[in-house]
Amino acid sequence: MYSSVRDTFLKESFPPGFQWATSTESFKVEGGWKADGKGETIWDRFGHEHQAFENQTVDLACDSYNKVDYDVYILRGLQVNTYQFSISWARIFPSGHRGSLSEKGALYYDKLINALIESGIQSVVTLYHWDLPQELQDAGGWTNPSIVEAFKDYADFCFSRFGDRVKTWNTFSSPWVVSHAGYGTGEHAPGIKDYVVSSYQVTHNMLKSHAEAWHVYNDNYRTTQGGKVGIALNSDWAEPKNPALPEDVAAADRYLQFMLGWFAHPIFVDGDYPAELKTQIELKRNKCPSSEPARLPVFTPSESKRILGTADFFGLNHYTSRLVSNIDGGCTPGPQGVGDFQESVDPSWSSTASDWIFSAPSGLRMLLRYISKQYLNVVNVPIYITGNGMPTEYGGDTFNDTSRIEYMRGYINEALKAILTDGVNVQRFTVQSLMDGFEGKQGYSERFGLHYVDFESPDRPRTPKQSAYFYSQVIQQNGFALRGSSSLLRKSMETQPSMSQRMGSQNEE
Repeated sequence: MYSSVRDTFLKESFPPGFQWATSTESFKVEGGWKADGKGETIWDRFGHEHQAFENQTVDLACDSYNKVDYDVYILRGLQVNTYQFSISWARIFPSGHRGSLSEKGALYYDKLINALIESGIQSVVTLYHWDLPQELQDAGGWTNPSIVEAFKDYADFCFSRFGDRVKTWNTFSSPWVVSHAGYGTGEHAPGIKDYVVSSYQVTHNMLKSHAEAWHVYNDNYRTTQGGKVGIALNSDWAEPKNPALPEDVAAADRYLQFMLGWFAHPIFVDGDYPAELKTQIELKRNKCPSSEPARLPVFTPSESKRILGTADFFGLNHYTSRLVSNIDGGCTPGPQGVGDFQESVDPSWSSTASDWIFSAPSGLRMLLRYISKQYLNVVNVPIYITGNGMPTEYGGDTFNDTSRIEYMRGYINEALKAILTDGVNVQRFTVQSLMDGFEGKQGYSERFGLHYVDFESPDRPRTPKQSAYFYSQVIQQNGFALRGSSSLLRKSMETQPSMSQRMGSQNEE
């Protein structure tokens, strides 16, 4: 991984106009799970069925539904110019369909978007970040082809209602996680364990849904609203465990094709799944006639044509890397079995509170180079880093999150290298996330926030962590040109009292 230069810190600035962002996701922070007629979501059901850590739920979460002004206040303190958040489909259409429109739900997002505009912060809105209306799930969720039309209708409403003020839209964020954890392993809501059929059908329908939403915008709103619509895809970087072994090199490529290529190849290359994915699945079908491990749906020529080119930018959520080696996965369903690869991590990579996130910053630079070469050589669109962050454990030294600062420092600097040294067109960096929230099966036990949220207090006060001060300094300097990273941290600590006044504290709202 660029072993000769990966430890060199680049003391330079980002290009003028670079966008600095932070993010939240609706079900992780909003609360108000049935306020003003909101419909039940799959994550409401997940919590109420005691699937999360210590039976925690999203019922109140960070209470952002009632704290628009407070959240915008801490965003101003952070000095970001961009805020990425997601809309809860069931808050606007409680049943998932337009006929169930909740005006009060739509007004919540109006209020948030308008408050951001008043503070000089632009909105980046994700239409779907995992929280499907339960009524749609009861009809099969993303496995049911009828969901394509439902999502198209939902997207159309959002563009019509908010598009005069929102100029950047992600149709989906980390859809691989929905297919993999929601319908494959069942670790996430809705808890379906079917990696043979459902997982692949879900990706198929999400890709078609994404394309329909893009075409709705392109046909009906682009001329008058002038915005951009894309998708935020999550991917690790994959490095061959032994770069001298061609089998490991090929295995690392398969890892990327099964994660990133599964979604990116149809949109950015040729309207169809990657050849490596299709070949591997066909190989397994022939090898395992009595226990088919994967069934990949087929796009019609018209569907492929409809999907290809449906992105005005390449959104990337990236958190970690893997070392990948070649194995015989046999007839086991799931990416490792079907893909014939095994993953591991380098012992030198720092661990985090998450068992899957290890800090390997140079992987981001490698992945950005790969994306630029693999997907953007024909369609020249910018890359937006739509999510990067790591969790710390609940408890311990809550505010002095030096491990997060080191993680951010490394990953932001690798993005800078990709821009200045490699010529990759990256235009935004989004730190996940603005505040602590509900992290799926882990509940509130893993903390991704730049701001600490006291979930023991009914008021859910937010307090900036040391990483918030660090990020604010990076934003002020537009990078690292003025002083080194250690000076940045020292500077952020020196200015903490005055910045506390900007950012708010536990007693301020």
